[in-house]
Amino acid sequence: MQEVYEFLKEAKAYYLATVEGDQPRVRPFGTYLIFNNKLYIQTSKEKPCSKQMAANPKIEICTMKPDGTWIRIAATAVNDDSVEVKQAVLDDFPMLKDRYSAEDEKTQVLYLSEATATFFSFASEPRTVTF
Repeated sequence: MQEVYEFLKEAKAYYLATVEGDQPRVRPFGTYLIFNNKLYIQTSKEKPCSKQMAANPKIEICTMKPDGTWIRIAATAVNDDSVEVKQAVLDDFPMLKDRYSAEDEKTQVLYLSEATATFFSFASEPRTVTF
């Protein structure tokens, strides 16, 4: 999981895919945090992606680093309403503090469960890790 976190950190932005009915939906994200040995992402409960993950928690994340390697993560997104993890995300991403609070009703953090991350490169075979 640490290797996946470091990959996301170096790539900076990643793309989160959800499903709405029979239509895939993809959007850029930039939050990631390891807390209590789980990898978390953050969004707002007011956004469509939150509602999509509530209806179908299976997601995929994809990003590419400047060196041309990329990762695809398939996981189940699990909501965690604990104030402690919300605060940890906001502490790591202080630019969100003008929109979110650890104690508001809209801040949502989710951890990746049953996750499979596959690392890709044009120079080598794909490599998979689970967490």
